[in-house]
Amino acid sequence: MAGAEDGPGQQPELDEDEAAYCRRWGAQHAGARELAALYSPGKRFQEWCCVVLCFGLIAHNVAHLLLLARWEHTPLVVLGVVAGALIVDFLSGLVHWGADTWGSVELPIVGKAFIRPFREHHIDPTAITRHDFIETNGDNCLVTLLPLLNMAYKFRTQSPEALEQLYPWECFVFCLIIFGTFTNQIHKWSHTYFGLPRWVTLLQDWHIILPRKHHRIHHVSPHETYFCITTGWLNYPLEKIGFWRRLEDLIQGLTGEKPRADDMKWAQKIK
Repeated sequence: MAGAEDGPGQQPELDEDEAAYCRRWGAQHAGARELAALYSPGKRFQEWCCVVLCFGLIAHNVAHLLLLARWEHTPLVVLGVVAGALIVDFLSGLVHWGADTWGSVELPIVGKAFIRPFREHHIDPTAITRHDFIETNGDNCLVTLLPLLNMAYKFRTQSPEALEQLYPWECFVFCLIIFGTFTNQIHKWSHTYFGLPRWVTLLQDWHIILPRKHHRIHHVSPHETYFCITTGWLNYPLEKIGFWRRLEDLIQGLTGEKPRADDMKWAQKIK
């Protein structure tokens, strides 16, 4: 089993204060145990359905894209890959920032289904390394289902001439879908320190996908920066211009809501 970054090590003898400190983070944290218990059979079923449908549609669409491929498409396809990576990196940061900063686990439907994993992740960052492929990628597969279905519909209904003209655009959309689908898998790899395939560590070392050392910056409490988790390319420039801080100030000024209030509430559940 692939290893992960370690939390506080076990001590042979701990007084009450030391024991409380060791329960602050990781799987033994009271909040982490409560949040993990909220993962339901219904949620698991939703994830299974989304993963099966998503990867079936990916296989269908990539087969059609390969059949339509021409050498003259190469420059636009390469441009689409880079643009897709940048856009998804920003969107991953926007979703990550939104779920980390606002909302509550108690919200109907979205609370337990989508905000819960973000709260668990901050108090038990290694939990994601214990999630299997379905739990890791189920929600992202849900998000990309509609664009995959739309692409499949075009391949079934459009003429070959129309598809030839649409090819660069469809490749760009497909890159968005692929990066979006695998964002949480890439995020999981950024927390996994042993047993990764060599090709994954090379992509991390070359900063083609989110590097492990780079993502550690986000996990310094209070988790208020470096939200982009697909490639991480946009983290530094967004931090340099204070993008997330300015956005939080604007929303707090308009609504009176305090950023990361729910996140801090769960972090403080140490008993």
